[in-house]
Amino acid sequence: MGAKAKKVLKKKLNKNSSQLSIFRRTNESSDFLPLEAGPGRRISEPEEPVNETATVLYLGHIPHGFYEEQMQGFFQQFGKIKRLRIARNRKTGKSKHYGFLEFENPEVAKVVADEINNYLLFEHNLQLSLIPPDRVHPKLWKGVNRIFKPLDWKAIARKQHNKERTVEEHQRMVQGILKRDEKRRKRIKAAGIDYECPDFVGRIQSAPKKIKFDEEED
Repeated sequence: MGAKAKKVLKKKLNKNSSQLSIFRRTNESSDFLPLEAGPGRRISEPEEPVNETATVLYLGHIPHGFYEEQMQGFFQQFGKIKRLRIARNRKTGKSKHYGFLEFENPEVAKVVADEINNYLLFEHNLQLSLIPPDRVHPKLWKGVNRIFKPLDWKAIARKQHNKERTVEEHQRMVQGILKRDEKRRKRIKAAGIDYECPDFVGRIQSAPKKIKFDEEED
Protein backbone atom coordinates (compact mmCIF):
# COMPACT_ATOMS: atom_id res chain seq x y z
CA MET A 1 0.00 0.00 0.00
CA GLY A 2 1.45 3.29 -1.04
CA ALA A 3 1.73 6.41 1.04
CA LYS A 4 -1.09 8.05 -0.82
CA ALA A 5 -3.48 5.14 -0.17
CA LYS A 6 -2.53 5.10 3.53
CA LYS A 7 -3.26 8.82 3.73
CA VAL A 8 -6.73 8.37 2.17
CA LEU A 9 -7.58 5.43 4.49
CA LYS A 10 -6.47 7.39 7.55
CA LYS A 11 -8.62 10.31 6.46
CA LYS A 12 -11.70 8.06 6.13
CA LEU A 13 -11.12 6.49 9.54
CA ASN A 14 -10.84 9.91 11.16
CA LYS A 15 -14.06 11.02 9.42
CA ASN A 16 -15.99 7.96 10.58
CA SER A 17 -14.75 8.29 14.15
CA SER A 18 -15.75 11.97 14.23
CA GLN A 19 -19.23 11.14 12.94
CA LEU A 20 -19.64 8.41 15.55
CA SER A 21 -18.59 10.76 18.36
CA ILE A 22 -21.06 13.42 17.14
CA PHE A 23 -23.83 10.83 16.98
CA ARG A 24 -23.12 9.66 20.52
CA ARG A 25 -23.22 13.21 21.84
CA THR A 26 -26.45 14.19 20.06
CA ASN A 27 -28.29 10.92 20.50
CA GLU A 28 -27.40 9.78 23.97
CA SER A 29 -31.07 8.98 24.60
CA SER A 30 -31.45 6.78 21.50
CA ASP A 31 -32.39 3.19 22.23
CA PHE A 32 -30.58 1.59 19.30
CA LEU A 33 -27.74 2.30 16.91
CA PRO A 34 -28.89 3.29 13.42
CA LEU A 35 -27.80 1.44 10.32
CA GLU A 36 -25.26 3.07 7.99
CA ALA A 37 -24.57 5.94 10.42
CA GLY A 38 -28.13 7.30 10.04
CA PRO A 39 -29.86 9.38 12.70
CA GLY A 40 -30.98 7.52 15.79
CA ARG A 41 -34.63 7.25 16.78
CA ARG A 42 -36.21 6.71 20.17
CA ILE A 43 -38.20 3.54 20.49
CA SER A 44 -41.71 4.33 21.65
CA GLU A 45 -42.53 2.63 24.89
CA PRO A 46 -45.28 0.03 24.54
CA GLU A 47 -48.62 1.24 25.75
CA GLU A 48 -50.18 -0.44 28.71
CA PRO A 49 -52.82 -2.96 27.71
CA VAL A 50 -56.29 -1.46 27.91
CA ASN A 51 -58.81 -3.44 29.87
CA GLU A 52 -61.35 -4.80 27.42
CA THR A 53 -64.68 -3.96 29.01
CA ALA A 54 -66.76 -3.28 25.88
CA THR A 55 -69.70 -5.65 25.58
CA VAL A 56 -71.85 -3.76 23.02
CA LEU A 57 -71.41 -4.43 19.32
CA TYR A 58 -72.57 -2.41 16.35
CA LEU A 59 -73.95 -4.48 13.47
CA GLY A 60 -74.15 -3.03 9.98
CA HIS A 61 -75.20 -4.32 6.55
CA ILE A 62 -77.81 -6.62 8.10
CA PRO A 63 -79.51 -8.48 5.22
CA HIS A 64 -83.24 -8.83 4.69
CA GLY A 65 -84.62 -11.80 6.59
CA PHE A 66 -81.92 -11.74 9.29
CA TYR A 67 -84.04 -10.34 12.12
CA GLU A 68 -84.15 -10.59 15.92
CA GLU A 69 -85.05 -14.27 16.07
CA GLN A 70 -82.44 -15.27 13.50
CA MET A 71 -79.76 -13.09 15.10
CA GLN A 72 -80.52 -14.56 18.51
CA GLY A 73 -80.07 -18.07 17.19
CA PHE A 74 -76.88 -17.21 15.30
CA PHE A 75 -74.96 -15.26 17.95
CA GLN A 76 -75.93 -17.27 21.02
CA GLN A 77 -73.51 -19.99 19.91
CA PHE A 78 -70.64 -17.70 20.99
CA GLY A 79 -71.98 -16.76 24.42
CA LYS A 80 -74.92 -15.52 26.41
CA ILE A 81 -76.68 -12.53 24.85
CA LYS A 82 -77.89 -9.85 27.18
CA ARG A 83 -79.78 -7.54 24.79
CA LEU A 84 -80.44 -7.30 21.09
CA ARG A 85 -81.98 -4.55 19.00
CA ILE A 86 -82.54 -3.85 15.29
CA ALA A 87 -83.27 -0.30 14.18
CA ARG A 88 -86.67 -0.16 12.48
CA ASN A 89 -88.78 2.44 10.70
CA ARG A 90 -91.39 3.91 13.03
CA LYS A 91 -94.11 3.97 10.39
CA THR A 92 -93.58 0.77 8.43
CA GLY A 93 -91.66 -1.33 10.94
CA LYS A 94 -89.14 -2.37 8.28
CA SER A 95 -85.50 -2.95 9.20
CA LYS A 96 -82.98 -0.15 8.66
CA HIS A 97 -80.28 -2.83 8.20
CA TYR A 98 -78.27 -1.96 11.31
CA GLY A 99 -78.56 -2.85 14.96
CA PHE A 100 -76.84 -3.43 18.30
CA LEU A 101 -75.93 -6.53 20.26
CA GLU A 102 -74.74 -6.87 23.85
CA PHE A 103 -72.99 -9.87 25.39
CA GLU A 104 -72.52 -10.51 29.08
CA ASN A 105 -68.84 -11.38 28.65
CA PRO A 106 -66.53 -8.73 27.11
CA GLU A 107 -64.12 -11.42 25.87
CA VAL A 108 -66.92 -13.03 23.88
CA ALA A 109 -67.83 -9.65 22.39
CA LYS A 110 -64.23 -9.10 21.27
CA VAL A 111 -63.99 -12.55 19.70
CA VAL A 112 -67.25 -12.02 17.79
CA ALA A 113 -66.11 -8.58 16.58
CA ASP A 114 -62.80 -9.99 15.33
CA GLU A 115 -64.08 -13.21 13.74
CA ILE A 116 -67.53 -12.29 12.34
CA ASN A 117 -66.59 -8.91 10.90
CA ASN A 118 -66.98 -9.00 7.08
CA TYR A 119 -68.73 -12.38 7.37
CA LEU A 120 -70.64 -13.08 4.14
CA LEU A 121 -74.32 -13.66 4.90
CA PHE A 122 -77.10 -13.56 2.30
CA GLU A 123 -74.80 -11.73 -0.14
CA HIS A 124 -74.03 -9.07 2.49
CA ASN A 125 -70.81 -8.58 4.46
CA LEU A 126 -71.74 -8.09 8.10
CA GLN A 127 -69.95 -5.11 9.67
CA LEU A 128 -69.21 -5.59 13.38
CA SER A 129 -67.33 -3.25 15.69
CA LEU A 130 -67.03 -2.82 19.43
CA ILE A 131 -68.51 0.29 21.03
CA PRO A 132 -66.56 1.64 24.03
CA PRO A 133 -68.65 1.86 27.22
CA ASP A 134 -68.34 5.66 27.33
CA ARG A 135 -69.75 5.91 23.77
CA VAL A 136 -72.92 3.89 24.44
CA HIS A 137 -75.95 6.19 24.35
CA PRO A 138 -78.04 6.04 27.55
CA LYS A 139 -81.23 5.59 25.50
CA LEU A 140 -79.80 2.91 23.24
CA TRP A 141 -81.83 0.10 24.80
CA LYS A 142 -85.04 2.05 25.30
CA GLY A 143 -88.00 -0.14 24.30
CA VAL A 144 -85.73 -3.05 23.36
CA ASN A 145 -88.25 -5.69 24.51
CA ARG A 146 -91.23 -3.96 22.95
CA ILE A 147 -92.83 -5.79 20.04
CA PHE A 148 -93.33 -3.43 17.14
CA LYS A 149 -96.83 -3.42 15.68
CA PRO A 150 -96.97 -1.52 12.39
CA LEU A 151 -100.04 0.55 11.65
CA ASP A 152 -102.64 -0.76 9.23
CA TRP A 153 -102.42 2.07 6.72
CA LYS A 154 -104.97 0.43 4.41
CA ALA A 155 -107.58 0.46 7.16
CA ILE A 156 -106.75 4.07 7.99
CA ALA A 157 -107.08 5.12 4.33
CA ARG A 158 -110.33 3.16 3.99
CA LYS A 159 -111.78 4.89 7.03
CA GLN A 160 -110.69 8.28 5.75
CA HIS A 161 -112.22 7.63 2.33
CA ASN A 162 -115.56 6.31 3.62
CA LYS A 163 -116.15 8.90 6.33
CA GLU A 164 -119.32 10.98 6.20
CA ARG A 165 -118.81 14.43 4.66
CA THR A 166 -120.78 17.61 4.82
CA VAL A 167 -122.02 19.40 1.70
CA GLU A 168 -119.08 21.82 1.78
CA GLU A 169 -116.54 19.01 2.12
CA HIS A 170 -118.17 17.12 -0.75
CA GLN A 171 -118.05 20.18 -2.99
CA ARG A 172 -114.35 20.74 -2.28
CA MET A 173 -113.65 17.08 -3.10
CA VAL A 174 -115.61 17.34 -6.38
CA GLN A 175 -113.79 20.53 -7.37
CA GLY A 176 -110.45 18.81 -6.92
CA ILE A 177 -111.56 15.83 -9.03
CA LEU A 178 -112.83 18.16 -11.79
CA LYS A 179 -109.51 20.05 -11.89
CA ARG A 180 -107.55 16.84 -12.30
CA ASP A 181 -110.03 15.65 -14.95
CA GLU A 182 -109.64 18.89 -16.90
CA LYS A 183 -105.83 18.54 -16.91
CA ARG A 184 -106.17 14.96 -18.13
CA ARG A 185 -108.45 16.05 -21.00
CA LYS A 186 -105.92 18.69 -22.09
CA ARG A 187 -103.07 16.16 -22.11
CA ILE A 188 -105.15 13.75 -24.22
CA LYS A 189 -106.03 16.53 -26.69
CA ALA A 190 -102.41 17.72 -26.87
CA ALA A 191 -101.33 14.18 -27.74
CA GLY A 192 -103.61 14.26 -30.80
CA ILE A 193 -105.97 11.57 -29.52
CA ASP A 194 -109.61 11.95 -30.52
CA TYR A 195 -111.35 10.75 -27.40
CA GLU A 196 -114.46 12.00 -25.67
CA CYS A 197 -114.12 11.63 -21.95
CA PRO A 198 -117.29 10.66 -20.09
CA ASP A 199 -118.82 13.17 -17.71
CA PHE A 200 -118.11 12.90 -14.05
CA VAL A 201 -120.90 11.21 -12.10
CA GLY A 202 -121.91 12.93 -8.89
CA ARG A 203 -120.83 16.34 -10.06
CA ILE A 204 -123.85 18.01 -8.58
CA GLN A 205 -125.16 16.95 -5.22
CA SER A 206 -128.57 18.08 -4.23
CA ALA A 207 -128.84 19.97 -1.00
CA PRO A 208 -130.65 18.23 1.83
CA LYS A 209 -134.35 18.86 1.75
CA LYS A 210 -136.01 20.66 4.56
CA ILE A 211 -139.23 19.03 5.70
CA LYS A 212 -141.87 21.47 6.80
CA PHE A 213 -144.49 20.13 9.18
CA ASP A 214 -147.95 21.60 9.23
CA GLU A 215 -148.92 23.28 12.41
CA GLU A 216 -151.19 21.18 14.49
CA GLU A 217 -154.76 22.36 14.54
CA ASP A 218 -156.12 23.38 17.85
